[in-house]
Amino acid sequence: MNPVLIEVLRGSTAESLHAGALAIVDASGTVHTALGDIDRPIFPRSAVKLLQALPLVASGAAETFGLTDAELALACASHSGEPEHVATAAGVLAKLGLTTDALECGTQWPSREPVLRGMAARGEVATPLHNNCSGKHSGFVCVACLMARRAGAEPAEFARGYVAAEHPVMREVSSALSAATGVNVEQAPRGIDGCSIPTFALPLRSLALAFARCGTGQGLSDANARAARTLRQAAAVAPFMVGGTDRFDTRVMQAFGERIFCKIGAEGVYCAALPELGLGIALKIDDGAARAAEAVMAAVARTLLKTEDELLRSYSHLQLRNWRGIDVGSLRPAQALTQALAP
Repeated sequence: MNPVLIEVLRGSTAESLHAGALAIVDASGTVHTALGDIDRPIFPRSAVKLLQALPLVASGAAETFGLTDAELALACASHSGEPEHVATAAGVLAKLGLTTDALECGTQWPSREPVLRGMAARGEVATPLHNNCSGKHSGFVCVACLMARRAGAEPAEFARGYVAAEHPVMREVSSALSAATGVNVEQAPRGIDGCSIPTFALPLRSLALAFARCGTGQGLSDANARAARTLRQAAAVAPFMVGGTDRFDTRVMQAFGERIFCKIGAEGVYCAALPELGLGIALKIDDGAARAAEAVMAAVARTLLKTEDELLRSYSHLQLRNWRGIDVGSLRPAQALTQALAP
């Protein structure tokens, strides 16, 4: 059974307990910290978008179509569907001569409530561009268009069905995941992600290794090492594109730049690379609580980066307030996590 990593207090009494597992690994595979079962396969979901975007750069597609830092950062994003995100994804498709119809991620309303309310008030409808994965999918379509160009095929026709596991684009994405994690994903448990692409269940140990490799380049091919560095740098330049207003990933990368690349995934998953330390981080909260996953990531980053930064502390020791603004409790790292991170 995994240990409790985060406690939720109401007053001074524990109201909820969030158990989970945490792996911190270097690029050689040496385990720095392990809590819980780090070898049980879990679905990383959107936490691995950096890995899924490696072919976009490594193939030459990003350079061929002149993608900007903002567009590359969006390829790694689970964005809030704000106007800047929508316009950036649309801009990528325009460079390809394609329309929103090329995206196979599905339609999703913005998660940013003021944006959602504004659209509803104006009678606007959501499109696939508002989907939190529209940047990643625009990147997939870029890869498909480059493949089509090289094969002498019609781009829109070649790209059709790119979300299927057997499509050449998804084969490249799966190959990049395998190379980074050291796991043959074709033999891993498979599901379908929220945006319709395949998702593979992988151990936290292997996910942390992949992010250590992406932070250092060690253990990756030259092309994938360059791609990882390019994508991390793009996220540091344009962190808003990776999340959005008041989002953890955006706020942390705005504060720390290239010192950290972090990415949330659905169901309480988080992955991160700390390039200066050569470490990768992967964690999973058993009950899928996102705020608990953010709290663990904040505590880990604060400890490893040796910073007293109040932004990270505000997440790892989140104050809970009711609708009148009265302090009613807090989140805090549980004893198992505190002891594991102690010097």
